Amino acid sequence: MNRTTPHPAGHTSTFSQPLSSTPRGARLARLLAMTELHTWHLPGEVTERAELLVAELAANAVRHGRVRGRDFRLRLRITPAAPAPLVTVAAPALRIEVTDARGERLPTPSRPLNDRPDGGGHGLALVAAYADRWGWEPHPPGGKTVWAEVDLPPGRH
Repeated sequence: MNRTTPHPAGHTSTFSQPLSSTPRGARLARLLAMTELHTWHLPGEVTERAELLVAELAANAVRHGRVRGRDFRLRLRITPAAPAPLVTVAAPALRIEVTDARGERLPTPSRPLNDRPDGGGHGLALVAAYADRWGWEPHPPGGKTVWAEVDLPPGRH
């Protein structure tokens, strides 16, 4: 029998894994993320969105953030809700982070989906559509971390 085990208040689940900056590494990131998130007993709607977000962020790390001989890192964590006086995130969230070695190649919002001459480049538009929040931050000494967050439904974490 499967049973959802709630995380204690203030508990943060974390998964982190370096992966090769190759298409195979990007596919493995998606598979590892899905395996890990299923053990966390997250709702299906969260894991479905997370799967797409991990796939897009990992593919972008391989395509645009690759440095020969350097890996990218996938990190997943459940962030607890902030205490009442400090509420910046109203509910717990799943945070997906992908760190690559190319800090000079920053993500930029995609052009509209029907405005791409090559038919590609829709990754960040999909990230923006499926994430509740997303952004990037520098990762010294020369990389960057692109992150996306998916809010967790109340009482389902």
